Amino acid sequence: MLLKQKILDAIAGGRVSLVFRRWPRPVLAAGDLMPSPLGPLRVADAGMVEAAGLTPDDARAAGFADVPALLASLGEGDEPIYRVHLRLADEGEGVEIGPTAIKALRRRLDRHDRADGTPWTRPLLDALAAAPGCPASDLAATVGRPLPELRRALARLVDMGLVDAAGKGYALSPRGIAFVAAEKP
Repeated sequence: MLLKQKILDAIAGGRVSLVFRRWPRPVLAAGDLMPSPLGPLRVADAGMVEAAGLTPDDARAAGFADVPALLASLGEGDEPIYRVHLRLADEGEGVEIGPTAIKALRRRLDRHDRADGTPWTRPLLDALAAAPGCPASDLAATVGRPLPELRRALARLVDMGLVDAAGKGYALSPRGIAFVAAEKP
């Protein structure tokens, strides 16, 4: 879930604790950690709500003046509304990925594999786990992909929060490390 910088700043300042989204299915669950530029955010609670059940307190906790402003930010749509209660993760909580987030990541990675016609996501994550900080050119040789194609693949994994640029190379992010560990039997 992407959050605008002003919302992140408001979460850090304690002015915002709720975020509302329209999703076809749950994306986050209580206990999940999600990466952000502020550091990990803990999902304290998440669940579906009816538009009619939204309160002025909900709107204020999400940074809106009133319920109509909150609903306007969600736009029209048939998808259910989800209320997500976020807070900054306590120092030392580490990065965990809950079962809902793992399933969502698996679906996205599988979709990337199908779109490209070949499974590349897990081998690339495994290569990064084996050689943190590896330059893109070495990774391309390891996983057998042309360098320009590999750079696009890495950009997708960076966008998902699984990979970070590490100096002159790439490495699994804390979220990527947690995901790879969760994938191992």
